[in-house]
Amino acid sequence: MGQRIHFIAIGGSAMHSLAIALAQHGHQISGSDDAIFDPSFSILEKRGLLPEKMGWFPEKITPELDAVILGMHAKLDNPELVRAQGLGLKIYSYPQYLYECNKEKTRIVIAGSHGKTTITAMILHVLNYHQIAIDYMIGAALEGYDNSVLLTQENDFVLLEGDEYPSSPIDPQSKFLWYQPQIAVVSGIARDHVNVFPTDESYIAQFESFINSIQPGGVVIYNSEDSVVSRLVLASENTIRKTAYQTMTHQIHQGATFLETNEGLIPLTVFGSHNMANLSAAQWVCQLVGVSEEEFVEAIPSFKGASKRLECLIKGKTSWLYKDFAHSPSKVTATAQAVKTQFGEKKLIACLELHTYSSLDAEFLPAFTNSLNAADQAFIFYDPVALKIKKRPLLEKETIEMAFKHPNVIVFENPTELHQSLLEYNYEDAVLLMMSSGNYGGLNWDNLISRVGSF
Repeated sequence: MGQRIHFIAIGGSAMHSLAIALAQHGHQISGSDDAIFDPSFSILEKRGLLPEKMGWFPEKITPELDAVILGMHAKLDNPELVRAQGLGLKIYSYPQYLYECNKEKTRIVIAGSHGKTTITAMILHVLNYHQIAIDYMIGAALEGYDNSVLLTQENDFVLLEGDEYPSSPIDPQSKFLWYQPQIAVVSGIARDHVNVFPTDESYIAQFESFINSIQPGGVVIYNSEDSVVSRLVLASENTIRKTAYQTMTHQIHQGATFLETNEGLIPLTVFGSHNMANLSAAQWVCQLVGVSEEEFVEAIPSFKGASKRLECLIKGKTSWLYKDFAHSPSKVTATAQAVKTQFGEKKLIACLELHTYSSLDAEFLPAFTNSLNAADQAFIFYDPVALKIKKRPLLEKETIEMAFKHPNVIVFENPTELHQSLLEYNYEDAVLLMMSSGNYGGLNWDNLISRVGSF
């Protein structure tokens, strides 16, 4: 018989996916949130899980509930949380509940400041291609999957994307510390979330703890090209196997990337050195699950990437439009360089939105120095409204220009002016790369796709 489970802040990208997975399992799901946006809104509505009204309703919290799952969007004084605490109900963070569901399974956790969603998606693609069943939680939409969380009783393995961000308002430990994996990947470490981790040391310490949380006798697959990752892994006294991986050998011919294999050159849809490293990590994991090198090479050419990760939105006669989730300095640098390397002589126009707490922090901005150097033209946008919401002080355009040190940079703070400039630009023999975790102040993607595709 299913349990009664209530979600506080059900509209979060991870929270709504878990709610759907549990509802599919036969549990009785309820939830609340003060604001829910698409795609979560439409998905919850379609599944019959959308709250009737927005807001917090303590009366939803009753002694009959078996569990309350608390999302990061809630505050410590949330009336539903206060009510649940008063009743002595079991309150879980999202990762804590995932662990409870999967503590009897072999847990594979993909961690790192960058690449974890793509590596997780690559592994899922290969296993699905070879019809190997696995439970999973991934932080992006995937083509062919109706939900980003799958929980079953039958599967022996579960694949989890591991996030270093705090677990919940009442549980400050990093999410990935709950999972205690038998198999782990660490793809790279470059400080993010400066609102939570004020120093490099405090950020790096989370990954040191993660490596030590791997179960004795387990394995860590680590990026040996990242000096910080290598230092942490090699210094760890945890009794685990340490397996290094590097960027896979590849070639680029006429705007296409080919993987060098024993079977010859294999064409890929994804590109960039960072993705060739991601492939290497994914192959190691797949091998541990029972997929041979030959089977991996057979499956990976049809991998198209995770949503918003170097996603091609349109290809014109001489133009391309790519969308990417990159927002931290290391991600921006890797993504811009990947596109420039892939398209060689094509003009690269890179448009970056400063949207996260870190990127809107004047003290952190110098970390972006030279991150857009691969671009011929750089557009940078920040929304003063986002600054107010995040309670950050105003930024001056000159501060941003000095931080990036790009010879051809234009900084926008008015979304209308940005949209107009993007729609008037000449994209002949050019690639437009849009990078953000936001929405550029309400950009009309259909209009931009039509414009770029006309060249």
